Amino acid sequence: MDKYTTEKQRIAKPLFVAVVVLFCIVSRAECQTTAPPMSCTGQSTCDACVRNAKCLWCFTNSTCTKYPVSYLLPPPSVCKLSQARWGVCWVNFEALLIAMAVVGGTILISITVCCCCCCCCKRRRPSGPDRDEERSTRRREEIRQRAEERKVERRAKHDEIRKKYGLIPDSDHPYSKFENE
Repeated sequence: MDKYTTEKQRIAKPLFVAVVVLFCIVSRAECQTTAPPMSCTGQSTCDACVRNAKCLWCFTNSTCTKYPVSYLLPPPSVCKLSQARWGVCWVNFEALLIAMAVVGGTILISITVCCCCCCCCKRRRPSGPDRDEERSTRRREEIRQRAEERKVERRAKHDEIRKKYGLIPDSDHPYSKFENE
């Protein structure tokens, strides 16, 4: 029991110190308030209008209006897409949508191609360990065949030596040595 409490105290002390230090740092930090959001109606230039993400600049009538968030795209009653600017003044909304669609489509196609290549290529080619296994099996078989050939050659030489010294009866000579019993 005593061992458990000392271990608990050993863990609790650094934790307490960390909390106190964090509290001191947070309490000394100065709070900064952001400026109130600009209204879209008071803007007279495109650059001033598009600084606020909630505003949309229309070049047809040079007005800054609140972006209609209830729609995905601003309806033609607000402004034509080719004349609408949002985010930056140098790209119209239509071009922005086309560029985003092309980039998004390219990313999706590349991910799909990469996934297909990874999955299909693994099925087609044998994996590394299988290839190594085949090589080692082939090498073992070649070594076994060479050993078998050497064994046959040795046996033939030994048989010749035995015939030469009369240890094996020679079937070529019909006469053989009689042994007395």
